[in-house]
Amino acid sequence: MQFKPKETLTEQVATHIENLIAFNQLKGGQRIYEGPMAKELSVSHGSVREALLLLEKKHLVRSIPRKGTFVTELDEHFVKSLYEAILMYLTNTGIKLVRNWKQEDIDRMESLYTQMKECFQKGQLMEFLDLGIEYTQASIAYADNYFIVSAIQDLWPSAKRCAFVALQQGTPVLKENLEHMRHSLDTIKDRDEEALVKILKDYADQQCRQVLQCIN
Repeated sequence: MQFKPKETLTEQVATHIENLIAFNQLKGGQRIYEGPMAKELSVSHGSVREALLLLEKKHLVRSIPRKGTFVTELDEHFVKSLYEAILMYLTNTGIKLVRNWKQEDIDRMESLYTQMKECFQKGQLMEFLDLGIEYTQASIAYADNYFIVSAIQDLWPSAKRCAFVALQQGTPVLKENLEHMRHSLDTIKDRDEEALVKILKDYADQQCRQVLQCIN
């Protein structure tokens, strides 16, 4: 694997392991051994250890004293807690976006939506997922709150992991995601706070159910 110089080595290792977890190549409950991982990536044990500390902050792994580091389980409590927190934060930032958006914000979100439609038509799941995360993140610029932004950024890896689980159910789920995004974008353009809050709740509830269906 070739690492990019613009990020620290620890950050690059963390991103690599994060993607292994998000795309289910490392599964819930699986132990991550520092030695083999360091050898696989041609980095030091220390770099892997520091990367795992970053990922623990992002809720992707948990360290158990004298036992090791394990991938966080996607159980019912974890999934429900995640979507409850995501809904709380996105409702806050979404309302601020409705009140304060500028035309360039709408143009960017329309562009992302168009790209997602193209990925849907081509069956490009990974690209669809990345664009969906980017679309959702668009409202963060209006959070204007250090703690909310920090909390959301720590939740994104788990959100991406759960979204990957849900989207693997295929075309109907991808189509529902697109419909929710179309409705949310139209509502933002209309500056309709009440309607957006309902759409966000419906979307979070729906995706939570989809993930639970896959893991139960």
